[in-house]
Amino acid sequence: MKTIAANSKLDEIILKVEKKGLEAKDLIKDLKELRENALKEQDPLVVKVLRLTYEYLTENESFDVQAQFEEDEEGNEYPIEIDDKENLLYLLNLLKNAEHKINREEIKDYRSSLKEALY
Repeated sequence: MKTIAANSKLDEIILKVEKKGLEAKDLIKDLKELRENALKEQDPLVVKVLRLTYEYLTENESFDVQAQFEEDEEGNEYPIEIDDKENLLYLLNLLKNAEHKINREEIKDYRSSLKEALY
């Protein structure tokens, strides 16, 4: 997120999720508002991942998306076991610096996993 308004909204959402998890009051509404900020910033990847995130949360009442993987010595990838709250917090923290190359790649992984799970 590039603007002060977007970053403060993102920080607010992160605090709510840290305290209450996925049951945080107005979480979906907050994510939709954050998406509006991303639209103004003209970042299509962040816009898309935010929409897919709140759709997934609405539909599944969880955030058990497999988007994080670790690699063994032979190059085989395995999904990392992570609880819903930590998974969502990880994604939200990636969005804080969405322009960073490595973060962007991980955000793309979330986008792909969310799309696959929803469609």
